[in-house]
Amino acid sequence: MKATGAAIYIQDMKVPGMLYGKILYSKYPHAKIVSIDTSKAEALPGVKVVLTGTDVPNNFKFGFLKDNPR
Repeated sequence: MKATGAAIYIQDMKVPGMLYGKILYSKYPHAKIVSIDTSKAEALPGVKVVLTGTDVPNNFKFGFLKDNPR
């Protein structure tokens, strides 16, 4: 199936009411982020929630709290 391009991956799934996410990386590597103004993002049409590091519990099993070079 993979060789023919017919394999279905999780990224190919679409379900009713599905939300999409976007990660915004800092333009400044290794900079200490003191604060983030999310008001413009929250005001965009269709935006359901804006998350920052303060909204996520300290769960170090996942890479998003560690250094993530993309």
